[in-house]
Parts: sequence; structure tokens; C-alpha cells
Amino acid sequence: MSPRPKTWLMKSEPGEFSIDDLARVGREPWTGVRNYQARNYMRQMQVGDAVLFYHSNCALPGIYGLAEVASPAYPDPTQFDPASDYYDPKASRAEPRWDLVDVRYVRHLRRPIALEEIRRHADALGEDFALIRRGSRLSVLPVSAAQARLLLALE
Repeated sequence: MSPRPKTWLMKSEPGEFSIDDLARVGREPWTGVRNYQARNYMRQMQVGDAVLFYHSNCALPGIYGLAEVASPAYPDPTQFDPASDYYDPKASRAEPRWDLVDVRYVRHLRRPIALEEIRRHADALGEDFALIRRGSRLSVLPVSAAQARLLLALE
């Protein structure tokens, strides 16, 4: 028996790529992650894992929708493209430094779960919940089963 899928929270600025964009295209590579810990989390993802789609750097930061991991991790092609904002001159096709996964749209939440609302549940979410931990700026982070249940109950 295989383990239950994990849940992840993935942040995107809605001006760059929003849950509406994902709904429109259906599936998209999650390009541009340039933090080693976030990259390592993506390397742990498996097809079918749940994704809480979080909008950051906007008027109302929060969780706006659900997606799922649609591919295993593979090299992010933007690292090789000198015209890309995410180009990494130290990366090579023989030794890529950055990976990504494809994500597939599942649904919009009935209403956004705002960061301020999430913070009000900090005690129940626990100190290991990186989204609300001071100093944490990860764009990809794990969410425990209990944390995911609590967050989705806020919907």
C-alpha cells in the first residue's frame, strides 16, 4: 500500500501567475524557484500530491485554490536561458542546479483564506508551519495532514 499523498503550499505572485491562470491553462511547469530548500522540497514531491495555491505580494495574500503535482521533478529550463530572469550561468544541462514540477489545476477555494486569518490559527498550526514563522520566505513548503485539514476547514 502506497503512502497517502503529501500536501505542499506553493506561492506565486498573482501578477506573474495566479490560480486563475492555472485554471485557464490546466497544467503548468512551476518555473523560477531559486532557493535550495524550496528546490529540495520539489524534488520530494510525487505525482498526485496536493498543492495549496498561495498568492503572495498582493493586496490580500492567502490561499486561493487547490492544485496537484502533475509530474516528477525535472530540470527547470529557465536556468539555461540567458534571456530568462531565472537564468543561472553556473547551471549546465549536464549539471542542472534547479528543478521544477508541473502542477495541475484542481479548483478555486470558495473564498480566499487570508494570511491574517491563517495567523490567527498559529497555535493550532504549530511552530513548524513555515508560512507564518518569522523570517521564513520559502516559496514552496510542506504542509502536514493536520495543518492541511485545519486550513481547508477555514474555507
